[in-house]
Amino acid sequence: MNVCKMKTKINKKTILKFSGILLLILVLSVLILFAVVIGKTYTFKVDTELGQWENATTIHPSLSPEQKKQLLENFKVAVQIPTVSFSESEQNITALQEFNLLLKRVFPKVFSSSLVQHEMVGTYSHLFTVPGSEPDLMPYMLLAHIDVVPANEADGWDAPPFSAQEVDGFIYGRGTIDNKQSVMGILQALEYLLERGYTPRRTFYIGLGHDEEIHGAEGAMNIVKLLKSRGVKLLYVLDEGLTIMDGIVDGLTVPAALIGVSEKGQVTVKLSVNTPPGHSSMPPKESTIGILASAVTRLEKNRMPNLFGKGPERATFEHLAHKFSWPYRMVMSNLWLFSSMLSSVLEGQPDTNAFVRTTTAVTMFNSGVKINVMPAYAEAFANFRIHSSQTLQEVLKLIESTISDERVKVEFVDGFDPLPISSYEEDTFGYQIIKKTVLDAFPGVTSCPAICIGNTDSRHYTELSPDIYRFAPSWYKPGDSERFHGVNERIAIQNYEEIVLFYFQLMQNSDIRNVPAPHT
Repeated sequence: MNVCKMKTKINKKTILKFSGILLLILVLSVLILFAVVIGKTYTFKVDTELGQWENATTIHPSLSPEQKKQLLENFKVAVQIPTVSFSESEQNITALQEFNLLLKRVFPKVFSSSLVQHEMVGTYSHLFTVPGSEPDLMPYMLLAHIDVVPANEADGWDAPPFSAQEVDGFIYGRGTIDNKQSVMGILQALEYLLERGYTPRRTFYIGLGHDEEIHGAEGAMNIVKLLKSRGVKLLYVLDEGLTIMDGIVDGLTVPAALIGVSEKGQVTVKLSVNTPPGHSSMPPKESTIGILASAVTRLEKNRMPNLFGKGPERATFEHLAHKFSWPYRMVMSNLWLFSSMLSSVLEGQPDTNAFVRTTTAVTMFNSGVKINVMPAYAEAFANFRIHSSQTLQEVLKLIESTISDERVKVEFVDGFDPLPISSYEEDTFGYQIIKKTVLDAFPGVTSCPAICIGNTDSRHYTELSPDIYRFAPSWYKPGDSERFHGVNERIAIQNYEEIVLFYFQLMQNSDIRNVPAPHT
């Protein structure tokens, strides 16, 4: 009996001692983890600073009061011309012709200079070639598009959509941020440089498409075809896409220029159901509409997988980590630990959910011919924007498996894979030149690589360059998301001036031979 008591005491002592050791190990592990997290929070920085840049700025970027007045008038007239693309078969041709005449009138140096070669492509698109003095330097290209989407004043505009009216320091009008600010800004910058005797060291091209809003088949694709026939290879391409975000991301202490390094792909599918027709007095257990509605509901409720970290979206937050306030900075600096938490937060809002997965949007649903007739046919169209880590074929298979109903026919309409991810390393010329120009033109603004969830003309240029970037230096603030292709599209007058100076500086910055090595 005493032996049993002794064993019991020994067992209790052993268990208590062992539990104490485990608790100590746990506490030490937590302390070590905490120390690692805090240490990394203060030391983590992906955004490497480069060394001394070669000075390529021979003409200081500045605007006189007269130039500010003139560039604003030029821009207003551009916005007032309704270069609308209604559909792939309908454009405002008269407006496109008028816009071409406008460009020649307001940019006389660009069109008369012996340095600049101008060509019309696909009838209404423009290709400008500006030869450099050092032909061994690889050329680059700037893109923008002339056409705009339709706009109706009755939708609730504060100013008519093609009036270019000034309201509280903003110019209102369709195309002010998509994408006439780039069209006019690029050419205005070149006009001012030519007036001051500028000759580039590095050759560059300017491509202005007239049908980007309807996929660029006549404009961008023909410009690419022409350049390919001449054996042109480009060091980098810069098109519209992302912007300078200010006050959009919680905890971010400074505005951030998001430089798009890729675009999501997309696929559109048609879903259809056929059943025998009948009278509404004797309905079947499931109607044609009901079958299709159930399939649509399954697609919406069973979202595509969260793929945060498998594309460039993780790099966005890591590059910005040191610009966040507490406790956001701790999270962004330690995504090895907090990535699941961040991805859950991102998928909670429609605008940020688009960064972490392939999105599903059912955009059309048609059926029925009469109130008392059971429809024999129902159809719906769904558009999916494909995450950069997936392929079009993978998404099509997921659509089929999610619907999982033989009565629903799934047909491919059109689509394409996500665009390749362009380099954003510290020795990548194009990315670093754009980043430097942002810092030159917008002191206090940080920059980072990001994914462009929309599509641009630049997707047609992948055969000419591996490094394609999507960025226009327009400010994007709370409430602005509804303005893109929506009501009350506008741009601040000061921002348009900044855009002109951005391209003015970019053209000169691109004249250096190489980007400097990073600080050791």
